[in-house]
Amino acid sequence: MKVLVPVKRVVDYNVKVRVKSDGSGVDIANVKMSMNPFDEIAIEEAVRLREKGVATEVIAVSCGVTQCQETLRTAMAIGADRAILIDTAEELQPLAVAKLLKAIVDKEQPGLVILGKQAIDDDCNQTGQMLAALCDLPQATFASKVEIADGHARVTREVDGGLEVVSLTLPAIITTDLRLNEPRYVTLPNIMKAKKKQMDIFKPADLGVDVAPHIKTLKVKEPPQRSAGVKVADVAALVDKLKNEAKVI
Repeated sequence: MKVLVPVKRVVDYNVKVRVKSDGSGVDIANVKMSMNPFDEIAIEEAVRLREKGVATEVIAVSCGVTQCQETLRTAMAIGADRAILIDTAEELQPLAVAKLLKAIVDKEQPGLVILGKQAIDDDCNQTGQMLAALCDLPQATFASKVEIADGHARVTREVDGGLEVVSLTLPAIITTDLRLNEPRYVTLPNIMKAKKKQMDIFKPADLGVDVAPHIKTLKVKEPPQRSAGVKVADVAALVDKLKNEAKVI
């Protein structure tokens, strides 16, 4: 069984992002980029499935600029067998990414697609669900445990009220939550081995997919700075501030 794992190149989660002066977006010039943390969890889970003998091949795929090759090399250093890059400088919105991934699913025919529940840059949480709809495949989102057996995936999902367990018929789409696993440390020997692994590069046109954006960002701005806290003399003063300044009571 092939396992397909989409990964996204995002601003590293340790970086404090800055908004461009014209408000057109986030400034990523000279900013450290890394793999989306939820996608890293997805790669780790796919590699564990292969190590258990459930999967035979793990394929990492990324959509974006040429520098996404670095993200794919990281995925192969974690344990992916090969990689596919869909090279484009266009702004990719979730629907466009889902269409590109559908083309790869049609081409590779994986038994399972595992991807992060959302990217930490746009927080859309849409790609996995859209991909499942386009491919007409069963889906389980926010997975915290995955078990594969007898052509089915038993997935424990994190929901508002606690945990929900669902059974999917393979092939299927699964999106990962934080508690699914802890990704392994990438060692130098594996980084060197990843440089020799196969990476295929396509353009959206090669896959017959139109990636033109349908949503326009009007303006991006930073949240207002929090004001400093104040000390009050007594309970009466506290109640007065909560009522007349904060207006919460």
